[in-house]
Amino acid sequence: MAQERPDIRDPIDLPIGMFDSGIGGLTVLHECLVAMPSEDFVYFGDTARFPYGPRSRAELELFADQIAGFLERTGVKLIVVACYSATAAALSHLQERLATPIVGVVMPGARAAVQTSRYRRIGVMATEATVASGSYVRAIHGLDAGADIYQQACPGLAEFIQEGDVGSREVADAVRSFVAPLRQKRPDVVIMGCTHYPLVAALLQRQLGRNVTLVNPAAEVAREVETVLERQGLARRDDREGDYRFYCTGDVEAFRAVGARFLQMPLDEVVGVSLDELAAASP
Repeated sequence: MAQERPDIRDPIDLPIGMFDSGIGGLTVLHECLVAMPSEDFVYFGDTARFPYGPRSRAELELFADQIAGFLERTGVKLIVVACYSATAAALSHLQERLATPIVGVVMPGARAAVQTSRYRRIGVMATEATVASGSYVRAIHGLDAGADIYQQACPGLAEFIQEGDVGSREVADAVRSFVAPLRQKRPDVVIMGCTHYPLVAALLQRQLGRNVTLVNPAAEVAREVETVLERQGLARRDDREGDYRFYCTGDVEAFRAVGARFLQMPLDEVVGVSLDELAAASP
């Protein structure tokens, strides 16, 4: 069971919390580890309930409530919702309920796409839940009301990647089938709207063509986290090397093996958390 936030610790010394439906959010964690090497991180992968893409909004709000509540009780100074489906469904809900600052992954990617696009023709490849939510349409039109937006749901693609399959013929065929209708719209920028998708960026780029810019919002999220920490006076100033640890709701060894391959760093500390524990942590 998660411990209550220790009152004796300086908030600056607390870790940054992050969660995703599985291993995809490790692409965001990687960028944050590079950008903020002195910060500590706690990552939560809800692998027992993966994938989030086909889930309803009500389910995603419940899952996000439980995990964010768990992280808040462990003691974190900021929470990154490193999952597009959960961000689309539950970000505003979490921000209303929790005292901890919370950063999502949709707006940073939308901002990067608008700033990058020359012809204002923006594609979005995402899960069913993210596409259905319209979150990217709202975010992009909030920045550029005249932009043309073409969304493409990619059911099943995150599941391939979650299992560690990023180079098989099946994955290549799936990518080709999802990109084909998008290419007909001729976007000049495409957002990888799922944290798993950067792991098949080479396949996506090959199918989209070299004249299309792929936006990986992970680096943009890392910059936003830095900005929030600086503005709130929560950024560490020392030269220490931060550490990182992991929780997951599914198989611990499977998470450790696949996660280490994608993060390209060892996952030494992975702790299993039951769904009953999560339910008890819900605020």
